[in-house]
Amino acid sequence: MSRIQEISAKSCVAVLCLLFFLVGCSTDDKEELEEQSENTSESILNQSWEDTLAEAEGSEVHFYMWGGDEGINHYIDDWVAPRLQERYNITLTRHPMDITEILQKLQTEKRAGKEDGSIDVVWINGENFKNAKENDLLWGSFTDYLPNYQQYVNKENSEQQYDFGTTIEGMEAPWGKVQYVFLYDSAKVEEPPASFADLAEWVKKNPGTFTYPEAQDFSGSGFLKHVLYDKIGIEALDGKEYNPSLLQQHSDEIWGYLNELQPHLWREGETYPSTLSDLDHLYSQGEVLFTMGYNEGRAERLIADGTFPETTRSFVMEPGSIGNLHFLSIPFNSTNTAGALVTINELLSPEAQLKKLEPSVWGDNTVLDINKLPDSYQEKLKDIERGESVLSADELQDSFLNEMDPEYTEWIKEYWISEVVQSGNN
Repeated sequence: MSRIQEISAKSCVAVLCLLFFLVGCSTDDKEELEEQSENTSESILNQSWEDTLAEAEGSEVHFYMWGGDEGINHYIDDWVAPRLQERYNITLTRHPMDITEILQKLQTEKRAGKEDGSIDVVWINGENFKNAKENDLLWGSFTDYLPNYQQYVNKENSEQQYDFGTTIEGMEAPWGKVQYVFLYDSAKVEEPPASFADLAEWVKKNPGTFTYPEAQDFSGSGFLKHVLYDKIGIEALDGKEYNPSLLQQHSDEIWGYLNELQPHLWREGETYPSTLSDLDHLYSQGEVLFTMGYNEGRAERLIADGTFPETTRSFVMEPGSIGNLHFLSIPFNSTNTAGALVTINELLSPEAQLKKLEPSVWGDNTVLDINKLPDSYQEKLKDIERGESVLSADELQDSFLNEMDPEYTEWIKEYWISEVVQSGNN
């Protein structure tokens, strides 16, 4: 070996040793950061609530959430944020972002070992919670630590233990409760369809006046899940685990029904609203006579501000109306867990829950156990008039359907474009 080759070989060995050393340091640092994060979680949950309030004071909480409803946005910006500032000196910053983008952001940070994340509270439920939980994107079990959860929520209720069939295990706190309804203009539609069979006939007789959001939209997949309930049956889906054989047996009925609708939809089904907001806009402009979505009380605010016609009313079709809870959680790498805990606890207060139930604010139903509330708040709940467009509590309860296994939603999203959109446009 020449002198030059010898030097080159020694240099390579030195470089390799340095790389191994750096990799080792990186791994050690990552493990140390994860251990520090776990210790921080344990220390916060083991300290008194007063200590957590003191730790949260003067901090900023970054709340990442869907931003497609102006009423919800105003509730957060104009009522929740000022309340947190006044009571706890917490600055709440709302970040509107689709939940799939939020999870992608957390996934990227998880892979990179980023422990100083930018998200403190996230609005989440369903298949998104399942994905976040399975991929270790959440901070841990925290609900039993929250005073308002302990005092006002019925923890024994099954809807507080499962989110679309996924065990919650304290990793998200309930925030609101909704049911899926259809909205129509009663001045233009004398009698809304009573079933999906009736809907098909109505659409054929009134072409161009009905459509639904695309499958990737939460409300769009909600519409399609009602079609699954109609074609497959309640007994096979309600409370049952995912069964792909059912989809094979009924796929012709499911896609056949949607293909039957398509040429009679708005713009002959060549395009669909990307979001519920887009569908609401079409309805408000009179281009279509129906809109839809989760939250049985959402029309009242839109009527009040002049967006929807005063003659807007709601209805459900056979076989029923899917209802669910939505939740708040804390990401694995939140840098302000104390502030996040205080924020979520405040959103579970009777005052905050009653405020968002007001039709002019949001109309979102409470997750609190009414029987656990002080008498004064029970009276306030009874006194809230939800509005003419909202179905009665008995009608909603009688039509209630549980959310089906999240795998069905994934199936809908995967095949809807090829089986409906592309099929109809060929």
